[in-house]
Amino acid sequence: MLTRTLHLQTGADPVTDVTAEVRAFASNVGRSGLLHAFLPHATCGLALLETGAGSEPDLVTALDGLLPRDDRWQHSHGSPGHGADHVLPAFVSPSLVLPVDDGDIALGTWQSVVIVDTNVDNPRRTLRLSFLVGA
Repeated sequence: MLTRTLHLQTGADPVTDVTAEVRAFASNVGRSGLLHAFLPHATCGLALLETGAGSEPDLVTALDGLLPRDDRWQHSHGSPGHGADHVLPAFVSPSLVLPVDDGDIALGTWQSVVIVDTNVDNPRRTLRLSFLVGA
């Protein structure tokens, strides 16, 4: 299995597009198989999302409704509402498996790979990309 670890900053925006980084890894491998993307963090996840057409703010609005940033959370350290960040990966998985055909990730026309990270306390993230070559 081939693996690459990327160190990223997610910043103030809760949605960070990492499609280019994932495509570059698949292209460097240049083969067909399965690409596994994994965030080894307790407060963020990976998703396939249409970007640039309003889906990012729609996702943030949905997450704000589902996981309000207030004092209801038992997990209460960090910034106000930080407990919601720890519940996020139950809804937005910290991993994705993507098919790769001859070095190109087989995404749909409007799909992008994004990190969803509402945790303002820690913008430094590690993205582990692993490739399993097909038979």
